[in-house]
Amino acid sequence: MTLRFYDTASAEVRDFVPLTPGKVSLYYCGATVQGLPHVGHIRSAIAFDQLTRWLQYRGFRVTVVRNVTDIDDKILAKSAASFEPGFEEGPDDIRDEEWWALAYRYEQAFLKAYDTLGVSRPTYEPRATGHIPEMHALIQRLIERGHAYPALDDSGDVYFDVRSWSKYGSLTRQRLDDMQGAADSDPRGKRDPRDFALWKGHKEGEPVTASWTSPWGAGRPAGTLSARPW
Repeated sequence: MTLRFYDTASAEVRDFVPLTPGKVSLYYCGATVQGLPHVGHIRSAIAFDQLTRWLQYRGFRVTVVRNVTDIDDKILAKSAASFEPGFEEGPDDIRDEEWWALAYRYEQAFLKAYDTLGVSRPTYEPRATGHIPEMHALIQRLIERGHAYPALDDSGDVYFDVRSWSKYGSLTRQRLDDMQGAADSDPRGKRDPRDFALWKGHKEGEPVTASWTSPWGAGRPAGTLSARPW
């Protein structure tokens, strides 16, 4: 029986031919650990676990990578709220919880949920905060090739220039001029409102522990980089 998959790029169902005979490398986006897991998170994990098991059954050697996004705006905001006067602890909340402790606690909750449902552990499970140098190198390459730029307002942000990539939107069959910037996106320092952040400059009030030095100033990775298979 030939294994077939839907190919988004060609919009066709195609026979699966591995790049290396007998081996398959599989990446899927793991959790952004800002809260407890819900059915949407678990559905993704189960679907890819079933695919992994089927490939293994068919005799392939499968390497699975599932990332953990352990820093983002919501993680920092939830941690900051726990230090506010009048904060009330609940079943899902702990007073005075540092952002990294909050992220780790939720990461463990995800692992427990996966294990309870029998989802196999991935071969590798990299955390975003463990690969900051690699992110710097990737951003620098994009800047050198004209696909990214430091924010025009010297904020320390770095954005991807969507107009620099002629195929932007091709996977979803959308024209760039028909797209709109996200309603909640920050427009400061952008060439185009649809440009998205790769690196976020440190903001006043954010903990220094959530900031790393970079060629563009102190800051942290944006979600678009945190979700890569580092």
